[in-house]
Amino acid sequence: MATKLERLGEELEKARVKYAEWGRRVKDLEERYSEEENSVIHTMVHAANLTPEQLAQIIAMATQGNVGAYPEGMVSENEDYEEEDRYNDET
Repeated sequence: MATKLERLGEELEKARVKYAEWGRRVKDLEERYSEEENSVIHTMVHAANLTPEQLAQIIAMATQGNVGAYPEGMVSENEDYEEEDRYNDET
């Protein structure tokens, strides 16, 4: 018959094995999450047809609290008119 100490030792060892397995699983999921997040960002940047300089400007502006603003020269005149038309259609 196993003593209480032996049973606790066996439980502890099982728990350590599970802890190590879950640690590896968490690390793997964190890496996969980061890769997917980077993929989404990459897709968004290419869809917007941004240069690295424009992306850097947008990030700098966002860190300064200028969310929704565009760096100079990024918005064409047609986009300005489309935005005005969209606003006029909604009112």
